[in-house]
Amino acid sequence: MDLFKKCYEFTRADEIKAAGVYPYFRPIEDNDGPVVTIEGKKVVMAGSNNYLGLTRHPHVKEAAIKAIERFGTGCSGSRYLTGTIELHIELEARLAKFLGKEAVLLFSTGYQTAQGIIPTLVNRGEYVISDKDNHACIVAGNLMARGATAELLRYKHNDMEDLLRVISKIPVETPKLIVSDGVFSTGGEIVNLPELNKIAKQFNARLLIDDAHSVGVIGKGGRGTASEFDLVDEVDMTMGTFSKTFASLGGFVAGEAKVIDYLKHHAAALIFSASPTPASVASALAALDVLEKEPERVDKLIRNTSKVRKALTEAGFNVIQGRTAIVPVIVGNDELAFKMWKGLYDLGVFVNVFISPGVPQGRQMMRTSYMSTHEDEHLDQIIDTFKKVGSQIGLI
Repeated sequence: MDLFKKCYEFTRADEIKAAGVYPYFRPIEDNDGPVVTIEGKKVVMAGSNNYLGLTRHPHVKEAAIKAIERFGTGCSGSRYLTGTIELHIELEARLAKFLGKEAVLLFSTGYQTAQGIIPTLVNRGEYVISDKDNHACIVAGNLMARGATAELLRYKHNDMEDLLRVISKIPVETPKLIVSDGVFSTGGEIVNLPELNKIAKQFNARLLIDDAHSVGVIGKGGRGTASEFDLVDEVDMTMGTFSKTFASLGGFVAGEAKVIDYLKHHAAALIFSASPTPASVASALAALDVLEKEPERVDKLIRNTSKVRKALTEAGFNVIQGRTAIVPVIVGNDELAFKMWKGLYDLGVFVNVFISPGVPQGRQMMRTSYMSTHEDEHLDQIIDTFKKVGSQIGLI
């Protein structure tokens, strides 16, 4: 049996391309934020995680350019050895203060961050307990911990009764970590953090919240999930990414100084990876400047999202309800999802299409997301186009 046999027999992508409805890997030729150019035509972007619209902000771009001029394009080493520059230290300190934590540690990507935290902290005979809808980076970190002989348990999505059922089977004195998205990346729902925290304290578990889709979106001044529920001092660790609100690339974890110091000296994902580039770190720092000085961007983002969510719901679409930057519209099967995506794209609106097995059967969706820089004209075009295509394909 040839190892590559599975590759040669993979035809699904070719079939979708042949049908003319392939939505993935379409290169953006020019990016003005709410409007991008793809295949030579302007389309309204309703699928970006650029929540505060800062990838084009003059302060952010200028910071990246100045960092390259001073430090070059890369650090050529891991943080552990020759890859630490002043900007890394500055961003860690600034972000710790912003989030109300003692210390922060940077990672080279958001995806890598969970793999740096979970298997480093959860070892043989200890437990990681994870929401079934957690992001793939958490799943990867969980599996790495289990591969190192830690125990892995999962509970139903955002179901605190099921979490209670699962965790009650573990002796209270056994070390354990509960991990959950703060804002779930697919459906946009917010974790039931007050109840989650209560259970964690009751069963002597530490708590890690992934705020990749929370910072800049919820909480006081966009400070994330713990801030949203006034539980900053209760949540043990917050992880996140710079690839969304912070208009850059990289990841971070915030927590107690002693815990962060332990991760700094033991996390393989940190020690054996090249450090975040100067331009990436400078961009994130500049984005943090803007977030702190202009918290009204968060309010504008939520107003934009609420407008679209309300309009699509009233039009008859099956919309997952919430109050974050993500507005998922359930379509129900792969074929209809591709057809809906193509109809929207042809009329000048770009969204993300989620199909199985990325989502369960029956939950195939148009996952739309919004920016504070969307104006009413953009939102109205998105809403009107959804209505037109939804009617054409019989979805509404």
